[in-house]
Amino acid sequence: MKQCFLIFLMILSMGCYQVERNCSNFKTGIFKSSTTIENKEYLSVFTRNDSIQIETFDGKTDTSNVRWINDCEIIFKTMNPKNMSEQKDIHLKIIKTTDSSYTFEYSFVGETIKQKGIAIKLN
Repeated sequence: MKQCFLIFLMILSMGCYQVERNCSNFKTGIFKSSTTIENKEYLSVFTRNDSIQIETFDGKTDTSNVRWINDCEIIFKTMNPKNMSEQKDIHLKIIKTTDSSYTFEYSFVGETIKQKGIAIKLN
């Protein structure tokens, strides 16, 4: 009986925990992001408004159209793709927020392999 009560209590407490996602705070602004792929950290800085994101990564600047699916999901389409991989749209989902940062996962649209990262709002 004691074990059943403990299991019930654990299930009840897990149901009450909810990850904070206040995504509307991150629709516009200047951000710095970090993602790790195969043990290598990649950093970028970007400015986003409602429809455009300008990102500087590895010394290169790219501009993407931004389309919000909902408050926490975005589709990016590179405006001037230079190769086939840049022609693929990117789907980004904000999975957790704090007052000044968000954790996200992203992938090319239609692909199942996802990467994770963190973005910090600079202003």
